[in-house]
Amino acid sequence: MATTADEVWALLGQLAESQKETERLFQETDRRFQQTERLLKEQSQKTDEQIRAVNKELGELGNRLGEFVEWQVRPAAVKLFRERGIAVRELSRDVSVDNGEEGIEVDLLVVDTTQAVAIEVKSKLTQKNVDEHLERLGKFKRLLPRYQNIQLLGAVAVMVAPSEVARYAYRQGLFVITQSGEDLVILNDAKFQPKAW
Repeated sequence: MATTADEVWALLGQLAESQKETERLFQETDRRFQQTERLLKEQSQKTDEQIRAVNKELGELGNRLGEFVEWQVRPAAVKLFRERGIAVRELSRDVSVDNGEEGIEVDLLVVDTTQAVAIEVKSKLTQKNVDEHLERLGKFKRLLPRYQNIQLLGAVAVMVAPSEVARYAYRQGLFVITQSGEDLVILNDAKFQPKAW
């Protein structure tokens, strides 16, 4: 069947209209895609802001919880270490030193004339906390040379001490102080030999 010129022109016109409609649909889809992308970006920014706010609040809560634990540990540390034969004469909080190249912070430091115990205070003890404290103890006398002639011991004081982590700290030569009922106790038994730095 032969196609006439008029039919060809009609088909070309329909094709042109179809292309225009396709182009219009493409532009509409692209506009909606850009709008969706903009909305997702705005939502992502709002979510990021909410996450930052929650993280800030959790950090503040963690700091307050840490301060609460530290306030509980301070008076107990003096009593507990005196019972272990360390005649505590001085208790320092937040001992911090930084020589420009490295630094350390010790939550509590109890000192008598021949010994000192550097105590790391945490709400929940992890092996990473223990390892970090061991590293801190290794730097202590180098960064605080006034304690060079004192036997340095280490301790961790926590609200929650998973048994495997408490055993790890014990094996590393650290005192482990935790809550037992309303009191704080040193978990280490009478056979325990603390590591000295």
